[in-house]
Amino acid sequence: MSGGFNEIHPEPTTFWSKYIISYDHKVIAKQFLWYAIFFLGVGGIMALLIRWTLAYPGVPFPVLGPLLFPDSAGVVPPDTYAMLFTMHGTIMIFYAITPLLIGAFGNYCIPLMIGARDMAFPLLNMLSFWFAALSGLIVLISLVVPLGAAAGGWTSYPTLSTMIGSPGLGQTLWCLAIFVLGVSSTMGAVNYVTTVITLRAPGMGYFDMPLTVWGLWLTAILNAIFVPVLGAGVMLLILDRVFGTTFFLAGASATAGSGDPVLFQHVFWIFGHPEVYILILPAWGIVSDLLSFFARKPAFGAKATALSMTAVTILSTLVYGHHMFTTQMSPLLTQSFMTLTMTISIPSAIFFANWLGTIWKGSIRFDSPMLFSLGVVFVFGLGGLTGLHLGTVTTDLYLHDTYFVVGHFHYTMAASVLLGGYAGIYFWFPKMFGRMMHEGMAKIHFWGTMIPLNGIFFGMLMVGYGGMHRRIYNPFIYESLQRLIPINEMITVSAMLMGVFQIVFVINFIWSLVKGPVASANPWKVGTLEWTIPSPPVHHNYDEIPVVKCGPHEFGNPNLKTGRDFQYQTEELVQGPA
Repeated sequence: MSGGFNEIHPEPTTFWSKYIISYDHKVIAKQFLWYAIFFLGVGGIMALLIRWTLAYPGVPFPVLGPLLFPDSAGVVPPDTYAMLFTMHGTIMIFYAITPLLIGAFGNYCIPLMIGARDMAFPLLNMLSFWFAALSGLIVLISLVVPLGAAAGGWTSYPTLSTMIGSPGLGQTLWCLAIFVLGVSSTMGAVNYVTTVITLRAPGMGYFDMPLTVWGLWLTAILNAIFVPVLGAGVMLLILDRVFGTTFFLAGASATAGSGDPVLFQHVFWIFGHPEVYILILPAWGIVSDLLSFFARKPAFGAKATALSMTAVTILSTLVYGHHMFTTQMSPLLTQSFMTLTMTISIPSAIFFANWLGTIWKGSIRFDSPMLFSLGVVFVFGLGGLTGLHLGTVTTDLYLHDTYFVVGHFHYTMAASVLLGGYAGIYFWFPKMFGRMMHEGMAKIHFWGTMIPLNGIFFGMLMVGYGGMHRRIYNPFIYESLQRLIPINEMITVSAMLMGVFQIVFVINFIWSLVKGPVASANPWKVGTLEWTIPSPPVHHNYDEIPVVKCGPHEFGNPNLKTGRDFQYQTEELVQGPA
């Protein structure tokens, strides 16, 4: 399937061309990685401020509080709290998880895993990063403008996001940043889709691709279709805010104009529910591969897993209405969306069962990538089950807009995607940088993340079921919620512990870049194409485009006489006596 884009490009010779305006997918991937780690830190600090406020209202935040909020003696003010939960959600979803799973791993893994020398459109790839960087800069500027950052929630529903609800410049900058990021995402999506279709190595059929590539490819298809929908929505919101149009009820008063705020909800969730799968499909693909690699056996039902992810991709475009059961939607529509939502659990259950089938009776190696992959299996199973409560009309009417929704969302998104991202970092770090990360610190990081993570998100499910609504500044002014104070304190202590253990990851990452043991070409002993070349790869990846002769999960073949328990994809599949 090699196309005309697969020629060897001249290697850059200057710092500017090598690192700043590089066309090399590997350099761009690392740029996205640094970008994501930075915003993970920013979003994480915001999360700690939110959690402290909910557990200890009126108490100054330790150390940073007096510096950040001198006018209130270190206590998070109510208006700032609204900005914090808005920007925390925005930054974590669009500026941390998206660049990590899609920007970094997509850029790095797709060409290497399909046997290509680069992306189909290297210039577009470079522009995609710099548009993302511009968007990130706009978001950071919005944090310090007069009247503060956006405060209408990460969904930015009107009228909270109109000039009536958010009169400052911050909300307008939020809309602009999301629009610019949408341009970046669309560029990347077109590039990924084209690369997978046109630049696969000779002999690599679609079912010969690693499941990581499947996840990234399906994500790119969703991005290309639905990100422009969000772009159109935020552009109309900008017009409402800046030019006084009334698409979303944004006139001179809260009720003026001929627009409809529910229209924005429709626009947002037409994008928003596919966005859930845009973020989680790459994590599913990574985990599906890593479970096979570290269980040392073929991926159970690999084709079924790929087809199930495809079915989830298609069905994810049809279920957005379950976010809007409380908007006086017609009973016919609510029942339709509920049925479709339940239907999406079928392919999800198939590949979840395939994960269990892959590790069943495997020769499991509990290296750090495998630990984080097993963590994804656990949290996604729990998070997926909680989704059934919200996809059912009757239970959703009670649980809607409570912390149960927040807990479910964090289990399926934050936990699954974050753990999947860490699994990918630990696995491909030696390929990216030519050094191994410290396994001892990696395992401390895993347990220091996994245990408090469940304390946080399961606690959210508990307080949500107890009736605690989201977006409350001080829940304990309500007598009915005072019984939940101990659980909120447990959530906050867990969040603080989890934050501390992320420092372990940062230390390990930086130490390994400088002092980590030099990695061999194939330290994990797996057969996908990227491990057939040196670590890190040369500028053009492959001197000769490889020819694929078998699948990516060939382990434990009793006929193999090479002294290895795996086959490279460039080797003929050994069948019968060798």
